[in-house]
Amino acid sequence: QVRLVESGGALVQAGDSLRLSCTGSGFSFTYYNMAWFRQAPGKEREFVAAIGWTDSRREAYADSVKGRFTISRDNAKNSLYLSMDNLKLEDTGAYYCAAGRGALQIEVSFYDYWGQGTQVTVSS
Repeated sequence: QVRLVESGGALVQAGDSLRLSCTGSGFSFTYYNMAWFRQAPGKEREFVAAIGWTDSRREAYADSVKGRFTISRDNAKNSLYLSMDNLKLEDTGAYYCAAGRGALQIEVSFYDYWGQGTQVTVSS
């Protein structure tokens, strides 16, 4: 059974830092591209960051988080991370990790497996 479990979400203040984690099981984590998406209330799920499986130096970021967020992975632990600095009010939402094959993608439809999400709330 495939599982992706996110953790680390919290209520923080603007300007704070936070680190999200995602642990995968039931599939070959090492051979999957991994990504973070987020969804704010009333809005569509949007891409945040992705990291490749063949070369972890392949990364992609949404323009809104470039320079503030860093995606990383530890294949030995089947784990994905998202380090978030200088958090803004607009970063509030449920954060989901996802796994997909093929080329590194930013579209929701290209990802096969999804976690249940972890909530990040940024207050002023």
